[in-house]
Amino acid sequence: MAAEPATYQSSRRARDAGALAGLAAPRGRGRRDRRAERIARLEQEKQQLGQELAKARFVLDVQAKLHALLATISESAEPENGSTK
Repeated sequence: MAAEPATYQSSRRARDAGALAGLAAPRGRGRRDRRAERIARLEQEKQQLGQELAKARFVLDVQAKLHALLATISESAEPENGSTK
């Protein structure tokens, strides 16, 4: 077979390089990033726990105020020693 012209050789090399580059690219959907999924799940859990903590602190604050109020009412309702008789 005779020598191939230079333009044919260069076009063949370009075609082969393009074909190899095309094979290197992944096909279909990308792989799942389990690390990113875990981070997102943990951030969501952190947010939910933060909300629960805020509710618990609010409840404790209300209970402390209620306790103080009931103690004040109880003290004011108690008769002083010997004043009723």
